[in-house]
Amino acid sequence: MPPEDVIRTIKIENVVASTSIISKIDLDEVSQRIEGAEYNKKRFPGAIYRLKEPKLAVLVFGSGKIVCTGAKKISDVQIGVTNIFERLEEIGVSTEGQTELVLHNIVSSADLGREINLDAVAMGLGFENIEYEPEQFPGLVYRIAEPKSVVLLFGSGKMIITGCKSPEDSKLVVVKIVNDLSELGLL
Repeated sequence: MPPEDVIRTIKIENVVASTSIISKIDLDEVSQRIEGAEYNKKRFPGAIYRLKEPKLAVLVFGSGKIVCTGAKKISDVQIGVTNIFERLEEIGVSTEGQTELVLHNIVSSADLGREINLDAVAMGLGFENIEYEPEQFPGLVYRIAEPKSVVLLFGSGKMIITGCKSPEDSKLVVVKIVNDLSELGLL
C-alpha cells in the first residue's frame, strides 16, 4: 500500500495540550460552582471539568495549570480551554497571564491495510529502536527519532502513533514506517 493510502487512514484519537494562568485556583470552589467539574483530592490533585460537546476533559490545577485531554481535533482543544476560562471568570477567577497553548502529544491510529509479520519486522529493523516481546505484549514498539515518536505496530497492520506534536508529524511517521517496511520487503 503506498504511503498516501495509509496516510488517509490516520485518525486522531487524543490530543493533549496545556496552558496556565497566573492566578491560584481554589479547586473546591471550582467543583462546587462550575457545573460539570468534580474534585476529589484523594483521587486526583486537580479538578476535572468534562465537556460533552466536544467530548473532552480539562484538568484544572490549583497552581493555575490547565491541561486539556481527550480531544479528537486540535480545534476542540481551543474550545475546551476557552470554555474553562469563561467558567473561571464567571466565578471570579482572573484568567490573566494566559500562557500560549502548547501541544504535548497527539495520539493517532493508522492502518497498513494488510497483516504484517512482526518477527520479520523486528529482525529487519534491528533491536536498537525496537522492543518486541510477544509473550508480554502483542505489538512491536518502534521508537522513531525524527519526528520523535513511538509507534505500536500490530500484526493486523494497525498502528498507534504517540508523541507527535502535530498532525503533520503523524503523516511523516506513517511515511517512514511504510518506507522502512517496503525496504524490508514486508509490504
